[in-house]
Amino acid sequence: MMIVALLAAQVMQPAACHDDRARLLALDENAFDQDMTGGWRKLEEDGCEAEAADLVRDWRIMHKSRDSILFWHEGQLRADIGQTAAAIALFRRSYKTVKQDHGMGWNLYVDGTIAFLRHDRVAFDTAKAKLAALPRPPNFTFEGPDGKPVPVKWPLNMNVFEGFARCWDKSYKAAYACATPMMRIKAPDTK
Repeated sequence: MMIVALLAAQVMQPAACHDDRARLLALDENAFDQDMTGGWRKLEEDGCEAEAADLVRDWRIMHKSRDSILFWHEGQLRADIGQTAAAIALFRRSYKTVKQDHGMGWNLYVDGTIAFLRHDRVAFDTAKAKLAALPRPPNFTFEGPDGKPVPVKWPLNMNVFEGFARCWDKSYKAAYACATPMMRIKAPDTK
């Protein structure tokens, strides 16, 4: 009976969840974290959020990374699968110093996201209002993968907060999907 249960569990898990961990763990940080079609993101795209979260954790530990964005991305993955307490703890580890933030409002984004997960509407609305009032830093540009400036809506991550507000009673994963894209990319003229 136990063998049948183990086989059923393996059948229910997508084959894509069994990616080459050794290869992924050997990637440098940029390839592991910022490649939108590779690294841990491919596992997430294939519906393997739990495996992706564990992979990010293992990469972070193996490479002794203290990079806040990796705590954030693991937290997002854990929030996606309902591991709220773990997600909040990871999000808290992603706070930046004022110097690291450069006036971008990252800590307000962290505060509001944690408030969303805790279902604390007052704290969420406070973080959202503070982010909305944040002045755009002088000479701020956002670069696309090609290194060229891309127009984005300011303040950063307000689109996520707007999605959270619209979808307040939904799960993190569903509410995050309610966000409108932050980039305003004009499609190339094909004529």
